[in-house]
Amino acid sequence: MVTETKYTTDETWLSVDGDTGTIGITDYAQQQLNDLVFVKLPTVGQRVTKGEEAASVESVKAASDIHAPVTGEVLEVNQAIVADPALVNSDPMGAGWFFKVRIEQKNELADLMDDSQYREYAKKQ
Repeated sequence: MVTETKYTTDETWLSVDGDTGTIGITDYAQQQLNDLVFVKLPTVGQRVTKGEEAASVESVKAASDIHAPVTGEVLEVNQAIVADPALVNSDPMGAGWFFKVRIEQKNELADLMDDSQYREYAKKQ
């Protein structure tokens, strides 16, 4: 199955692989936050709701909530970024992912931007 990445206007990305979504923040978001010093993740088994706070980050500049781009059950969390938040800064779209969810409502994906839509959106930032 082909993996597809979607984006939100609050700079969260969602990599979709079947019914599983991997969630993180964009490169732009990590640049705005600067040096991350703390990451709080949801717990495995927790249900997250689209648009609601699912995680949070703190940097030397600010604290920010990470909102779930879709509704679902948390399947896995990335403990590596809890131990070393700088991973989010160095590889936000790879090793710096936050958590994985079982996507409950596939129709929610229609509200998210694809790569080309996100590039257009990012030009306006």
